[in-house]
Amino acid sequence: MKRIGIALLIFCTCFALAAWPQAQPQAKHKIIEFSAPDAGTEGNQGTFPQGIVEGGAVSGWYIDSNYVYHGFVRDPKNGKITEFSDPKAGKFNYAGTQPYGMNPAGKIVGMYWVKGWVEHGFLRTPDGKFRIIDDPYGGKGQSQGTVAANINRAGEIAGWYSDSSGVYHAFLLTPDLKTFTTVDAPGAVGTQTPWFYGLNPEGSITGWYWDSNGVNHGFLRTPDGTITEFDVTGEGKGRGQGVWGDAISPKRWTTGEYTDPSGVNHGFLRSPGGTITKFDPPGAGKNSGQGTFPAAFDAARAIAGYYIDSNGVNHGFLRHPDGTFPAPIDAPHAGKSPGQGTIAYGINPEGEITGWYIDSNRVSHGFLWMP
Repeated sequence: MKRIGIALLIFCTCFALAAWPQAQPQAKHKIIEFSAPDAGTEGNQGTFPQGIVEGGAVSGWYIDSNYVYHGFVRDPKNGKITEFSDPKAGKFNYAGTQPYGMNPAGKIVGMYWVKGWVEHGFLRTPDGKFRIIDDPYGGKGQSQGTVAANINRAGEIAGWYSDSSGVYHAFLLTPDLKTFTTVDAPGAVGTQTPWFYGLNPEGSITGWYWDSNGVNHGFLRTPDGTITEFDVTGEGKGRGQGVWGDAISPKRWTTGEYTDPSGVNHGFLRSPGGTITKFDPPGAGKNSGQGTFPAAFDAARAIAGYYIDSNGVNHGFLRHPDGTFPAPIDAPHAGKSPGQGTIAYGINPEGEITGWYIDSNRVSHGFLWMP
């Protein structure tokens, strides 16, 4: 999920039920599988779409045969995949370029590593040019620096930086790339926003912060600077437990997950007025590390995400606004062993869903689910 540490993401995305209540036949929907041309074909390599925008363009990253990250964007008209890397990015193992957000105009933001594992944000324009994004308060040490995570239609950018003390802060950057505003929830020891779906068109941000006990809490920041913190009844209060805000709609609905005291993850939907609805797809596992991971909204406020079942296998899901779930989203060539399966990670206003699946050889590939 977006809350998983960047360097560990590919390691941590670890059988659909025969019949679901309210299920609709998956055969009615089309799934396109794809891979970046230069993606590696060994375990923990492959293609990792991160989101999809209005019109159907998909962006994300791939890991090559040398375990270096590179960006890609997929054209919805012909399926052509354009690969790219920030020219300043390091080319050593698990370094490189990771795109995190894109807007309908085709501007892409993300981060890259340089020697010493220092992080820098970037903006890539549709003509392939790169601009550096470095918050002035970002640190210069290992695992410090700036990550550009979201960009909206107006060109505002949201992300986070790690300062010289290793403390995380969220930020909002103006479209001209000149003015950074630091976003810290009151009482936070660290504040972070998810990528791709954490910033809405008006400039509101969702995310999470952690307190001095290591417990996570959700937050919503509106354009006037007001920060509203929120929790979910039944969340765990242990270190690494709590609430994560993972996506925000144009009208300030938020979705994400919370971890209960047993370490099981569950989805939630929060209205603009603060009413919280909890949910789990049928088949979501009930053991520690399993459960539900929402990711994004479409225009009708349907939610896409994935769940981990009782066998440790991943499945994509779609939750309709009325709270019902059609059949799980399983790519045809997804593996069926623990840590394998299908991870739905993004949805656009038209209801098209993207993400990746992990095959039986633990190689990842992109998919596009068409409603």
